[in-house]
Amino acid sequence: MLSDGFTVRFSSSARRDLTQIPPRYAAAIIEFATVLLPSNPHRLGKPLRNRLMGLHGARRGDYRVLYEIIEADRIVLIIRIDHRGRAYSRR
Repeated sequence: MLSDGFTVRFSSSARRDLTQIPPRYAAAIIEFATVLLPSNPHRLGKPLRNRLMGLHGARRGDYRVLYEIIEADRIVLIIRIDHRGRAYSRR
């Protein structure tokens, strides 16, 4: 999924996560990841701290999209998509 700046990729666990959430939210997350996120991933999410340092998190309704920005390769790797109450906890 290529846009102006970054290529967005979904990890296998993020793909699985998408199948577990309501279609309305899944569609919004896919649109966010393919249309908005590639142009400026730093601005659209916040850097996470503590054990999630190195990842960014973005809100999409009641769900959170956790992703890693790989600057050298111009890739945004979506790691996890989950409800806000579970997104930052260990699986």
